[in-house]
Amino acid sequence: MKMIIGLGNPGQKYVATKHNIGFVAVDEWAYQNKATFNKNKFDAMYFEERVNGEKVIFVKPMTFMNDSGRAIRPLMDYFGMNTDEIVVIYDDMDMPPGKIRLRQKGSAGGHNGVKSIIQHLGTQDFNRIRIGVGRPEPYMTVVQHVLSPFPKTDHGEMLFSVKESVEAIDHYLKGDNFLSTMNKFNKKS
Repeated sequence: MKMIIGLGNPGQKYVATKHNIGFVAVDEWAYQNKATFNKNKFDAMYFEERVNGEKVIFVKPMTFMNDSGRAIRPLMDYFGMNTDEIVVIYDDMDMPPGKIRLRQKGSAGGHNGVKSIIQHLGTQDFNRIRIGVGRPEPYMTVVQHVLSPFPKTDHGEMLFSVKESVEAIDHYLKGDNFLSTMNKFNKKS
């Protein structure tokens, strides 16, 4: 069993923001595979799919970004999952738009959603796909930056990074382990 978790904030006003790129990636996978987030439990929307005979749960925490771990931990417990069976997808300001980076562990790097997950799981060891959203302009705060939409000049790069993320998810779900997926996609971007 595997769990693919896209991070973001619930609500219409956050839909197109940089902070919601994790939601966008899992929504795109769902769209391409004609799936729908049709279940709700522990403050998370999710759906279950069978991919290559394996159960895969796609999740969007509805707790708001900074409290993501509060939804993820009970959902993992409910399904009896370990941290090596999850992949968390989220925005990363240390990379430009259009870039993705896969990791198997690491610190939160200042990302409050990841900080919450680390706190609730009690470990930094979980798979992740980081999607670049770039740094704030000098006149913007970090919060203003991540809660604003991608500028039109970065739209193509954003779409490319979502496409790459979905391809990485597919590669992982087709039976390759996360390390192999990481090696393949970190070379590409």
